[in-house]
Amino acid sequence: MTRPSAAVLLAGLAALLFGLALALAGIGLPAYSHWLHPVALRGATGLPGAMLFNAGGFLLPGIALLLASRSLRPALAGQGWVARIGLTLVQGSALAFALQGALPLDARELDGHAGRLHALVWMLWWIAFVPGALLLAAGARRGAGFALLCLAAGLLVPLLAVVAPLGSWVGLAQRLAFAAWFGWWCAAAFALSRSAASSAGSSPPARR
Repeated sequence: MTRPSAAVLLAGLAALLFGLALALAGIGLPAYSHWLHPVALRGATGLPGAMLFNAGGFLLPGIALLLASRSLRPALAGQGWVARIGLTLVQGSALAFALQGALPLDARELDGHAGRLHALVWMLWWIAFVPGALLLAAGARRGAGFALLCLAAGLLVPLLAVVAPLGSWVGLAQRLAFAAWFGWWCAAAFALSRSAASSAGSSPPARR
């Protein structure tokens, strides 16, 4: 059996850390609702355990995905500038995701300076991801399945993160957007790692 690549393990770890942070979000704050409240509200400064939540929910998953993306770059060697720019943009999305934990909301003034900085990196998170995923769909040349995966994620993430959060289910819509994003990372890491391994296995041995 082929061992999972480093990129797959790191993407899975990132999704696991984020899911664990959400599962434990109610500790010390039972009024926090996954249905009603944005994810970042749990990490607002002044709330109990905010620093731990930001580390486990944003910082560490974002760093893990940045590391995963570095190991995916060789899989796109020779695929042209479109794929390389696409990967760079999704790397920027992972960095912006991590920065949401480094620039938390302020529970005392949600619309203040800290809130504006957090909103900026949240916007950069999905704004960088959408064209990145679409460029990978067009330029990675990894088959129709991978292209459809990138296309679906590139459309779902902004739809769920920006358009859908209306009324009383804003929290759920945002969580679905994050789930689509993490799902894309895990699936893309698997697909690109497998194609890279296949290319390496089919290449002729180097002459001594």
